[in-house]
Amino acid sequence: MKDKGHDGVKELDSLNSDRLRTVQLNVCSSEEVEKVVEIVRSSLKDPEKGMWGLVNNAGISTFGEVEFTSLETYKQVAEVNLWGTVRMTKSFLPLIRRAKGRVVNISSMLGRMANPARSPYCITKFGVEAFSDCLRYEMYPLGVKVSVVEPGNFIAATSLYSPESIQAIAKKMWEELPEVVRKDYGKKYFDEKIAKMETYCSSGSTDTSPVIDAVTHALTATTPYTRYHPMDYYWWLRMQIMTHLPGAISDMIYIR
Repeated sequence: MKDKGHDGVKELDSLNSDRLRTVQLNVCSSEEVEKVVEIVRSSLKDPEKGMWGLVNNAGISTFGEVEFTSLETYKQVAEVNLWGTVRMTKSFLPLIRRAKGRVVNISSMLGRMANPARSPYCITKFGVEAFSDCLRYEMYPLGVKVSVVEPGNFIAATSLYSPESIQAIAKKMWEELPEVVRKDYGKKYFDEKIAKMETYCSSGSTDTSPVIDAVTHALTATTPYTRYHPMDYYWWLRMQIMTHLPGAISDMIYIR
């Protein structure tokens, strides 16, 4: 975030390019989104011709089985990942539509296949997939292209989790659990699930260039793809199995 002075913002600002501008934005705030729309509109040489591309990349994640996860957590993740995408798209769509431009939504492989202990994230990314498909159908006759990028496991590259953040989340989660849930599952079961989550911290690819290349292609190619799958072959194959084979078969492979 720009107001927190993160390295990414500093690096972009240090380029001193007259074609680049970083702006603070909370995608959960309709007021802030509308302010950014005005900033973009006023920066265009000809606003009537619109703007070419919008990439919805804001996202947060968490973990925890359904009975371990508070309703508030579900709402927080959805507010950024799903409603943030919807809010940004609706606000910028008039400009995109005028330019017959592009909308690129960052989903996830977990927007196509469910995973234990990740239901808040999966729900929102499944929603992004559905929203993108509906938008693509509506925008097709208007000349706007809509693409979805579904990255695989890039936890190691993005530092989405750290052992410290996982322990902090787990501590708060356990303390807030209803007594009946703590009693029925037990601390041993809970700790085992947290330990498994910690093993994911260093997992996945450390090279984000496949994701960047996918977004670039979606924005610049004459005929962009509907979906991009920047992920390791293992995850690509697993996604094909889970989305194309009967549930009984994929369950037998990955759950039982």
